[in-house]
Amino acid sequence: MEGKSPQFVAGITLAVLGAFAFSGKAIIVKLAYRYGVDPVTLIMLRMLFALPVFALLAWWASRGKPPLSLRDALGVLGLGFVGYYLSSFLDFLGLQYVSASLERLILYLNPTLVLLLGWLIYSRRASRLQALGMGISYAGVVLVFGHEMTIQGADAAWGALLVFLSAVTYALYLVYSGELVKRLGSQRLVGLTGTVACLCCIVQFALLRPLSLEAVAPQVMWLSLANAAACTVAPVLMVMMAIERIGPGLTAQTGMIGPMSTIAMGVLILGEPFTMWVAAGTALVLAGIYVFTRTSQSKGN
Repeated sequence: MEGKSPQFVAGITLAVLGAFAFSGKAIIVKLAYRYGVDPVTLIMLRMLFALPVFALLAWWASRGKPPLSLRDALGVLGLGFVGYYLSSFLDFLGLQYVSASLERLILYLNPTLVLLLGWLIYSRRASRLQALGMGISYAGVVLVFGHEMTIQGADAAWGALLVFLSAVTYALYLVYSGELVKRLGSQRLVGLTGTVACLCCIVQFALLRPLSLEAVAPQVMWLSLANAAACTVAPVLMVMMAIERIGPGLTAQTGMIGPMSTIAMGVLILGEPFTMWVAAGTALVLAGIYVFTRTSQSKGN
């Protein structure tokens, strides 16, 4: 990066670290499942550890600003429930049945889902190149999914559906958060919606599980703490700071290393197989998203 400004170097570094941190979430969840923990307990622990940081961020970003209007408060509650709580819970459920590699590839379709929802809700049309990029990406996911179906059977289909619904709900969050971001700011919105999601997970645990964690293995506690700190709070902040320095387009392109790092960690840490089907599917997804994002940026210029 010789000749680049310190701000640019810092932005790229933050974007890379954020992508790596995000990609580690699936690995930690899969490791925790090996100790017999259920999704309701696991996501509660993750959000319980993340709650103080989200609450602190919400307080810090709200200093000196007027209280939320009823409309904004309802928007925060809705986005926190759908975008962070429901999306995360569906993802945790799906990871019981599919590999970390397939999960990351499905979630990486998020930009295309945002475009499709924009078309359905706001009648925003996609260009031919955007449609081509989407087609290439979905072909890659179908390729990896078909391979897992031959190994896992119906479980893979159920898990892939849950993860896909997770991606859809997060895309809804992105589509509907635009106006709130303008009024509240990104840090305040992330802090508030993250706090709402954490509280939803804690209430869900209180309703569905006995209020006891005695049966939870100590390893699950440590993994949940790592998930909350390294794969939830840290990447959100790093990506936010990267966007401030290098913009959303370049940050999103840098995030393309996410699926690769997940696959690499899945092979090295979880012992997941790396086959020609996974390699080909990953290449197609990355190529499709590259075409899609490049076209989107050209339209925005």
